[in-house]
Amino acid sequence: MSVVNTNQRQKIVIVNTGCANISSVRFALERLGVEVDVSDDINVINSADKVFLPGVGTASAAMASIKQKGLVSTLQSLTQPVLGVCLGMQLMVETSAEGGFQGTEDIGCLSLMPGHVARMEANGLRLPHMGWNTVTHSNESLFKGIPQDTYFYFVHSFAVPEYEHTLASCTYGNAFSAAINKNNFYGVQFHPERSGEAGAQLLTNFVNL
Repeated sequence: MSVVNTNQRQKIVIVNTGCANISSVRFALERLGVEVDVSDDINVINSADKVFLPGVGTASAAMASIKQKGLVSTLQSLTQPVLGVCLGMQLMVETSAEGGFQGTEDIGCLSLMPGHVARMEANGLRLPHMGWNTVTHSNESLFKGIPQDTYFYFVHSFAVPEYEHTLASCTYGNAFSAAINKNNFYGVQFHPERSGEAGAQLLTNFVNL
């Protein structure tokens, strides 16, 4: 497994969105020997070398918290590598069907890249999609050293369909985006912090970008 490049100490910041399971991501990074700050301070986020955007719960609750903290424009203006995890990935696109008013309206997200989050079409399989599933990828930076069809851990009922910004795919009833990317913004639908050695490798790859 690749190791984090510690020749140059980086400033790694996890955005405190107010509704995320931040501790598990933080502990996973600290196990790699990375020093981590958890913050919703605009100056701290802007000065980071790498930024993590975690999330649990619904898109509507997460976006309400991010707006209340005044972080939307800050996140949209970041130029350093940013990794969204699970709901954090879903918040990176334009709209989400999760948490809309009586299920009839889409929620506006961060618009860091095009895309829409839809309820999964699982063809009769149980939702949420929970547990280990294989991922195929087309990227040798974020997925460096990770073989095709490696298992990662998922917990979700909504997903971004495959499209031009799909970096990796998974199938549960139908194919969906397991990872997405545009410019400096990366997102993974699975939980790397709960995905054993493969997840640790992906986190290492991101920190080393």
